[in-house]
Amino acid sequence: MSHPVRQDYTPPGLRPDALISVGSAEEISTDVLIIGSGMGGSSLAWALKDSGLDVLVAERGHFLPREPQNSQPAEMYIKGRYKNAGYWYDGSTGKPFAPGVYYWVGGNTRFYGAMLPRFRRSDFTEVEHHEGVSHAWPFGYDDLEPFYTVMEQLLQVHGQTGEDPTEPPRSKPYPYPALQHEPEIERFARSLRRQGLHPFHTPNALNISTQADRAAVTTADGCPDETGMKSDAENRLLLPALRDGVKILTGAEITRLITSPDGRKIVAAEARHAGRTVRINARTFALAGGAVNSAALLLRSADDAHPQGLGNSSGLLGRNYMVHNSTFFVGVNPVRTNPTQWQKTLGLNDFYEAGPGTRFPLGNLQMLGKLQAPMLKPARPWAPTWALKFMAARSLDIYLTTEDLPSRDNRVRVDGDRVLIDWTPTNLAPHHELVRRVTRAVRKAGYPLIFTQRMGIETNSHMCGTAVAGHDPAESVLDPLCRSHDVENLWVTDSSFFPSSAALNPALTIGANALRIAPSLARATKYLMP
Repeated sequence: MSHPVRQDYTPPGLRPDALISVGSAEEISTDVLIIGSGMGGSSLAWALKDSGLDVLVAERGHFLPREPQNSQPAEMYIKGRYKNAGYWYDGSTGKPFAPGVYYWVGGNTRFYGAMLPRFRRSDFTEVEHHEGVSHAWPFGYDDLEPFYTVMEQLLQVHGQTGEDPTEPPRSKPYPYPALQHEPEIERFARSLRRQGLHPFHTPNALNISTQADRAAVTTADGCPDETGMKSDAENRLLLPALRDGVKILTGAEITRLITSPDGRKIVAAEARHAGRTVRINARTFALAGGAVNSAALLLRSADDAHPQGLGNSSGLLGRNYMVHNSTFFVGVNPVRTNPTQWQKTLGLNDFYEAGPGTRFPLGNLQMLGKLQAPMLKPARPWAPTWALKFMAARSLDIYLTTEDLPSRDNRVRVDGDRVLIDWTPTNLAPHHELVRRVTRAVRKAGYPLIFTQRMGIETNSHMCGTAVAGHDPAESVLDPLCRSHDVENLWVTDSSFFPSSAALNPALTIGANALRIAPSLARATKYLMP
């Protein structure tokens, strides 16, 4: 069994006064309270660090230690060393499941593969899909483009333009050159090009230059990274903000938001901290706990002025939950090994948008980090370890994503402390077609054995849509700047605001949007000050 993870770890160089201690106080006060320290919360904290406002980040988790176990797949996948989110419940069956989320400073970015694509221009527009319509956003790609550029610089994204036919226009090139393919992935790319496809070098936030660097981060897609070479929300956004005056309270689970008697604004948040309840007073409240937890907090904060949940006059809070249709796709050539260390350098968007031969959008192909036997064991517990090692040594590992369409029936509900998820996948036919097309391409590339597993309700790291943004208060929860239509000092900076899910990793879009709305949030906060 794993030894317990330290809860008192602090990163080197952290200012002593940045990590606050409540002590015996029953309440504390700040100008801006950011709830959650993942991509949305940390990006907002960075954007507000020079605003002159007192900014406090409340995080239910602690700093995750940088330790050798970070990069040991058995610790992560078999022993569950860093799993700390407990259980959510399938609303249709009542059965518990362990969600794919993590309560640590930096949130899910501590475990992501640092794939940071921009959404395509079409993703911000209304798009017809096989099983329905993907809703237009209340702002366009051009509104977000400058903030994509800033985020790519902050996260030190490596990429290459001119290869992906769906690539949107850019005001500046990538700040760092693309990570080059290792030999086996370059061989795969050549095969795809011979088949008339357009593989491209993925935008990736790993600072690796040597093969030794690649070996050190080979498990960084799915595991934490103790080297610091992977850019995540903690090391590239939050720690710089903490050095410049932002403060953080760890181990603080926000359980309820308290409104003024007329319900027009929030006056305080209640937090469970060190076994007791602490009140946090603030002028502005920004939710960044993830699309499920932010919705659950607002639902639990119902009061006389907001009987259906805080800011829920539209009845849409918690609804339109989306997570992507995704498949782990493994091709195996039993007579050739794949010694690639960092595999996540290739993507394919030829089927992303409708066009000749593709009536409806199908989705995205990107490589997974190189699979190892302990990563496969949870999915195939009956398989002997030797067989999994044989397979992993010879596999080409791919992640396929198709857009999950918004549905009012797919939603987040709460029952006391329990979180319930009602989710029936939508738009599956295009996903099956994507799997079929990729199967043909991978077999032509020399991998005759194909293994696939479509992800279920527990794979929700790309969740979004539970507090959609829009112009019409009757059809949305938030306005175009992600401020509540109903509560004047409530903002949401995680992926809850997404009107549609696109079919790409959401992290860069979450961060860019937090930068976009930060000036308005700061101005509104100062307006509320005496």
